[in-house]
Amino acid sequence: MGFMDKIKGAMNAVTGHSAKVNFEFSPIMAMPGDRLTVKVTATSTGLEVASKGVFIDLHGLEKIMIKSGAVLGVNADVRAEKAVMEQAFPIAPAFTLGKGESKTWEAQIQIPANAQPTYQGNFTNHEWKIRGRVQATGVDPHSEYLPIKIGAKPN
Repeated sequence: MGFMDKIKGAMNAVTGHSAKVNFEFSPIMAMPGDRLTVKVTATSTGLEVASKGVFIDLHGLEKIMIKSGAVLGVNADVRAEKAVMEQAFPIAPAFTLGKGESKTWEAQIQIPANAQPTYQGNFTNHEWKIRGRVQATGVDPHSEYLPIKIGAKPN
């Protein structure tokens, strides 16, 4: 391996571009306690990738947006966002991805029983997003976050 290959490998590790990660899941709407079927495919973008495993990241976000003048006394836009749940589900153990190699993992994960439902109110929203991630040195290669809807528990 030449000097430039080493530089490229180090740069890919730092930026998370050592592998391309594709992610699929179903169903796109679930209830708390339901199981999702997930599929992660990782492809090396050049050099060998040593990974500590494959994970599914599930994030719940509460967002607030109040427009100026929408409420008495609010004279400027108010925006805030807070993660209310962040959970990583391991779906595969450590592995090595060879130069140009692809690997695929399929698994099921369970939506936490206490997951708050997705909703959109007048001033607040609760959103969920999910992605596949390969844990590696530097920035973890990962898919884009995809939206998922969580329904309300029946009474």
